[in-house]
Amino acid sequence: MPKTAIVTGGTRGIGKAIAIALARDGYHIVANYHSDAASADETRSAIEAAGGSIDTMAFDVADAGQTEPAMKDIIARAESIDVLVNNAGITADNLFLMMKAGQWASVIDVALKGFYNVTRPVIKKMVRQKSGAIVTISSVAGLTGNRGQVNYSAAKAGLIAASKSLAAEVGRLGIRVNAVAPGLIETEMIQDVAVDALKQMIPMARVGQPEEVARVVRFLCSEEASYITGQVIGVNGGMC
Repeated sequence: MPKTAIVTGGTRGIGKAIAIALARDGYHIVANYHSDAASADETRSAIEAAGGSIDTMAFDVADAGQTEPAMKDIIARAESIDVLVNNAGITADNLFLMMKAGQWASVIDVALKGFYNVTRPVIKKMVRQKSGAIVTISSVAGLTGNRGQVNYSAAKAGLIAASKSLAAEVGRLGIRVNAVAPGLIETEMIQDVAVDALKQMIPMARVGQPEEVARVVRFLCSEEASYITGQVIGVNGGMC
């Protein structure tokens, strides 16, 4: 049986690049997505064309009613869950004084409720296995903050704290938990951002590529990172 890797938000942007990278390492991919079936089909085609295997599953990680049965199904069908990548996330930017309650809640819920809803059942499986690697995608905004993104920064900082705390709880059980904090990465999420102006804040003077984040995640999931847990790795061109 191939090793299994679950990637939430795994059919677009950084998540898609991670799913493809892990598939190349021989993992059977279970890629979650919210509603973009066309992107899910594209990701499936790319992985299968390269000889990999993938299941795509549509559910909202912030919704426990959708996530619980989906995770039960994934875990029941998999001999082991070897890797979990918590990548699902959204933005709803606004200055804090003008931020609606829904903008706050939606971003926090996808990040932090999503982390809980997906990670908790996976941890139960990994504890029984006495092995596993979890990587959660945070952001440079969770390390430094960002104007107009109080909700997003809070959510991403929360994921860092959750990852560090969980790493401390399960390290003795053979489970590694780390976070990756990308900076400005060329995905749909930054399509409305004034990238040229922001490049001046980046020592490497360019935006990153999803594959550059994926390579770090791939490393953290591998045995080459066997003594790394509770860490936050920045992939940000030197922003912080």
